[in-house]
Amino acid sequence: MSRYTGLAGMGADAPLCDLRSDTVTRPDAGMLQAMAAAALGDDVFGEDPSVNRLEAVLAERLGKDAGLFLPTGTMSNFTALLAHCQRGEEVICGRGYHVYAYEAAGASVLGGIALCPVPVRADGALDPAEIRVAVKEDDPHLPISRLLSLENTHNGLAVPLADMAAAAGAGRAAGLSVHLDGARFFNAITALGCSETELAGLADTVSVCLSKGLGTPAGSVLAGPSDLIAKARRWRKMLGGGMRQAGVLAAAGLYALEHNVARLAEDHARAAEMAGVLRSLGAGKVVQATNMVFFTPADGRNDGLRAHLAADGVVIGGGSSGAIRMVLHRDVDDTALARAVQGLKSFYG
Repeated sequence: MSRYTGLAGMGADAPLCDLRSDTVTRPDAGMLQAMAAAALGDDVFGEDPSVNRLEAVLAERLGKDAGLFLPTGTMSNFTALLAHCQRGEEVICGRGYHVYAYEAAGASVLGGIALCPVPVRADGALDPAEIRVAVKEDDPHLPISRLLSLENTHNGLAVPLADMAAAAGAGRAAGLSVHLDGARFFNAITALGCSETELAGLADTVSVCLSKGLGTPAGSVLAGPSDLIAKARRWRKMLGGGMRQAGVLAAAGLYALEHNVARLAEDHARAAEMAGVLRSLGAGKVVQATNMVFFTPADGRNDGLRAHLAADGVVIGGGSSGAIRMVLHRDVDDTALARAVQGLKSFYG
């Protein structure tokens, strides 16, 4: 049976190359073996040795006191914001950042936390001047500015350390704490060529997703100071994110940290290859960043391209117009990439 069987709308014609997201990866044999062999306990009681090890390992690698394993990246970011802020306080973040744009305003709806968006520069960074302007005066008419939430990568862009440091410095100078949504943290450090602690050290708390480029079935880890992680753990329980024998998932995370970080450069290289092919075809605007390629067909035939590729076992996302995001990941090897390239060439040839 194909590991792609069961994709919505695909029926029995399982795709050979799924470029919709790096969240579609399946565990490989080694990861499944690690999951099957995981030592287990009740994590809500703090007794799952695999979860405890994952939290400790990632916290140490990021230079933080403690870690917290959560089911999703959205919950990881949400618990971080709840740990930093009380009701009526404010988070300053990028207008296009995931925390503001794609997490259903949960911090506001469920946490009573105001979200103040500022413009995101073309390079994915926040302008320190915009941050300074957004910080509120001590006035009872206004929310209390408490936290700056950054993001790296942003739409695949690895934001340079200098820009991250400038934004974080502006926030700290105004009395803000700093959170980093590092959903693709390891893609960022791969592209930047920096250490894990160099990037993580710019923020108080860091959320790292394990189910994107690292290829696990589920899970994120929030790392930070012990007191904030203790608050986040309580919030995780209230949000229903406390799992029991979660070591089966934590073992996948540990395996990914050991085996799947170094190979992220392969995804970036394949994305660059795909972008080069698209540019050579002259079929539209092409932007490549880390493991992502954004392609805007000049002829607007998004649906036609999607159908053409699907018939050849290649799946892409996106709407009927605008940019199509194609994401390279560990399940797209050279053979799968060649199939996608062949389909692009035959459509535009």
